[in-house]
Amino acid sequence: MSEKTKYSDAELQEFKTLIEDKIQKARLDLDLLKSSYMNDGNNGTEDTAPTFKAFEEGSETMSKEANTQLAIRQEKFIRDLKNALIRIENKTYGICRVTGKLINKKRLFLVPHATLSIEAKNLQK
Repeated sequence: MSEKTKYSDAELQEFKTLIEDKIQKARLDLDLLKSSYMNDGNNGTEDTAPTFKAFEEGSETMSKEANTQLAIRQEKFIRDLKNALIRIENKTYGICRVTGKLINKKRLFLVPHATLSIEAKNLQK
C-alpha cells in the first residue's frame, strides 16, 4: 500500500476548526496583553515615598517591556496560524516543506502551524 501524501478534506476541516479556535483564543490573549502594557492607570503611589515610587515605576517599565515582547510573539503565533489556514485552503497543509512527507497528525494537533516534520526538525540540529 502506498504512503498517504496529503490529508483528506474531512481531516483538513478538523484541523481548520482547531486552528480557528486557537486564533480566537490567541486574539483574546493578545488583547489582554495589549491592554496591560497600554494601561497608564495610576496605582496610587503619588503620596508615597519617592524611593518606593521609583522602584514601582521601574518595575512597571520592565513589566510593560515583557508584555510587549509577549504581544509580539502572540502576533507572530496568530500570523503563523493564519498561514496554516491558507495551506488548508491550498490543500498543502500538513506536508513537510523539507521532506515532502506528511507531518504526523499528533504533531499537528499539538503544533497546528508546524511546517516541518520531526524528521526535518532533527535534521536542522
